[in-house]
Amino acid sequence: MAKIEVQFRYSGLRTRNLAKSLRFYRKLGFEVTARGVMGHGGRWVHLLFPGAAQEIELNFYPRSNRYYEPIRTGTEFDHFGFHVSDVEGWEAELRRRKFPIVARIREPFENIVYTRDPDGNWIEFFGPVPK
Repeated sequence: MAKIEVQFRYSGLRTRNLAKSLRFYRKLGFEVTARGVMGHGGRWVHLLFPGAAQEIELNFYPRSNRYYEPIRTGTEFDHFGFHVSDVEGWEAELRRRKFPIVARIREPFENIVYTRDPDGNWIEFFGPVPK
């Protein structure tokens, strides 16, 4: 198997109010680099501080979303995001190493696998969508 390239890209933060959080981070000097709606209905916004390498991703999950959880102080961290050159290969490697697979998303524009650390923090690996 070819070596799979892995690059740390961002940290995801859950937000109670996406507009309010967005105003806060923009006031600090962050710039919006991308935004969108997840296939399951959540919304996200990527922010980058000028000159920084990693981004912050703000995530909002409405009550009707399967990933919604009430937010209590200290539970706002959502996940780390890593880009991998081969999601399927990396998923196989995670399984081989006995890491839990907590979610697998294959959609026309998303190819993502999640595991979690011993404290329950999710770790996302995303990459090219197979043709």
